Amino acid sequence: MNNIPSVDLADFLSDDPERKKKFIDEIGKAYEEIGFVALKNHFLSDELVEKLYAQVEKFFQLPVETKESYERPELGGQRGYVSFGKEHAKGKKEGDLKEFWHFGQEPSDDADLTETYPDNVKVKELPEFNKTGMEAYRMLEKTGIYVLRALALHIGLQENYFDHWASNGNSILRPIHYPPITSEPENAVRAGAHGDINLITLLMGASAPGLQVQRRDGEWLDAIAQEDELVINVGDMLQRHTNNKLRSTIHRVVNPPRELWHTHRYSIPFFLHPRSDMRLDCLEECIDEDHPKQYEDITAGEFLHQRLVEIGLIKK
Repeated sequence: MNNIPSVDLADFLSDDPERKKKFIDEIGKAYEEIGFVALKNHFLSDELVEKLYAQVEKFFQLPVETKESYERPELGGQRGYVSFGKEHAKGKKEGDLKEFWHFGQEPSDDADLTETYPDNVKVKELPEFNKTGMEAYRMLEKTGIYVLRALALHIGLQENYFDHWASNGNSILRPIHYPPITSEPENAVRAGAHGDINLITLLMGASAPGLQVQRRDGEWLDAIAQEDELVINVGDMLQRHTNNKLRSTIHRVVNPPRELWHTHRYSIPFFLHPRSDMRLDCLEECIDEDHPKQYEDITAGEFLHQRLVEIGLIKK
């Protein structure tokens, strides 16, 4: 396999049971083998993507002092701006060559949550920034819930098993800016090799290449999707919950060749997190003699806190 598999959400949404089963089988197989797919016919329009990228570029072009006024370290970087080099991959001390922003959940009135989410930080210089970000947030969340429905059926669960946990979940939309590289990076890359924390990650097309996925044999392959496709991968929470049936694959964003060091790169992943009280205990459907239980019981909230400490966003 030299590229990630492509699947069509229209198959899952069709009234044809054979097409629906085809999608479930294809995405299930891909997530067991490589942990990544490219998905077409999602709910995010080209116009919304263009509008969001335009707003994101405007934000990162603001003066450093302006951007830093929106930093909220007391929230563990979960809302607002996180400045250049603050985050690093688990087990790595060098900071990633990036700065980013976090939009978080704005729960519905009937969410009945056991927790309180922090408010989103409003950027007063850009009146369309927050509105556009949350429009994209909703469309990505909707897409993600349908993907989780297909995975629930693949695992042998009820189709709507994840719906309650993912709706009004602690998800994050993260616009990222990788600035031009101005000097030889000492062991630092745009994003060090890592697995994502959450259930699944949905990534709209980046403004430049660089994302690579590690195959089981250790080789790296470029994760290339068509312009109208989202790249969607399994996160550590889902790997843990499925007792390693579905794979959270290590990936990275490599530095461009020296002749392109002067270029900017923008990327906007959506990290679909469940509600913090969801239990990530290994599912019985994924445990048998050949696949004994691999993980201790834990909630999503406990696991998230543990990982935010490991990547440097929450200080011990």
